[in-house]
Amino acid sequence: MKSALLAAVATSALVLAAPASAQGVKIGILNDQSGVYADYGGKWSVEAARMAIEDFGGEVLGQKIELVTADHQNKPDLATSIARRWYDVENVDMITELTTSSVALAIHELSKEKKKIDIVVGAATSRLTGDACQPYGFHWAYDTRALGVGTGGALTKAGGDTWFFLTADYAFGYALEKDTSEIVTANGGKVVGSVRVPLNSSDFSSFLLQAQSSKAKIVGLANAGLDTTNSIKQASEFGIVAGGQKLAGLLMTVAEVHGLGLQAAQGLVLTEGYYWDVNDKSRHLGERFFKRTGRMPNMIQAGTYSATLSYLKAVKAAGTKDPDAVAKKLKELPVDDDFAQGGKVLENGRMVHDMYLFEVKKPSESKKPWDYYKLLATVPGDKAFFTAKDSGCPLTK
Repeated sequence: MKSALLAAVATSALVLAAPASAQGVKIGILNDQSGVYADYGGKWSVEAARMAIEDFGGEVLGQKIELVTADHQNKPDLATSIARRWYDVENVDMITELTTSSVALAIHELSKEKKKIDIVVGAATSRLTGDACQPYGFHWAYDTRALGVGTGGALTKAGGDTWFFLTADYAFGYALEKDTSEIVTANGGKVVGSVRVPLNSSDFSSFLLQAQSSKAKIVGLANAGLDTTNSIKQASEFGIVAGGQKLAGLLMTVAEVHGLGLQAAQGLVLTEGYYWDVNDKSRHLGERFFKRTGRMPNMIQAGTYSATLSYLKAVKAAGTKDPDAVAKKLKELPVDDDFAQGGKVLENGRMVHDMYLFEVKKPSESKKPWDYYKLLATVPGDKAFFTAKDSGCPLTK
């Protein structure tokens, strides 16, 4: 554990400018760069943050902006150790991305203690702006509630009224199953069962057999990253879709579709907060990102761009990097960028913006590289996310 921490800290500095003084502005990207979520966020989120800093001009309040990064390996204790060092020793002002809900909840609590801002992008649990909300914590891109409304609501209304969940066995999976189940039942559907699956599983056979024997019309995959792609591949081997059941990728992004390929992913219905080909602004971001990386960004990477840019805009507007002043500005300023247009930040720290329901194209329907989605519906932000009042956040009471 100690050696892993030292290695992570030793390799963490990706500096965009000369080392800043304690008065400079320092942003940390803390995420999974080597494990099950490495494509889902990973080094691509680091590149997105770097783009945002460059687009902002590389400095704020007359000081250079510095970017540091580390791999938390999906371990809350390691993540907390890195974040504590960043806050206490390295004068990091804001931490963002924070893939993995258990990690994000831990850093959320530490940020509250240290009075430092964190903007969660990669983690999903709606608890971050619900019962675990705090004055310096923000949640960008999406959450389990929005995914449930988009994919769960659409499939249930379309006749998929019985559900069985394969649920990642930690905070994210529990929240995604809970929020989706509530949407399913509110739309007249029924949850007939669920099974919890350890993170980074290689063999889904016993779990898929339970889903198959449940006879549920929809098998909800309440997992993400490689766990999602592996469960879809193995579901195909078991003939689950061929047998008449439908798979719902409850947290699936263009990165996982790319990894699977259209032959395997075609027909999947999913919800994202960003897709590069939705409008001119999303294309502007996507095409610039592609030139740098050779791939299109998903909602995590595009959301990291937006979160970083929004933080810097708030620092500039506040005229200081004081966390109370910056948090106030983050909640006042609209979010209008290449990720989201007409976005707003609620009192509980939730950034509300439109979400999109997509169906993955058949190979014959794809006209160019990364042309993967058909837009089925736009879900307005105020329908996708909890209101501050309904979120369960103590700050709003």
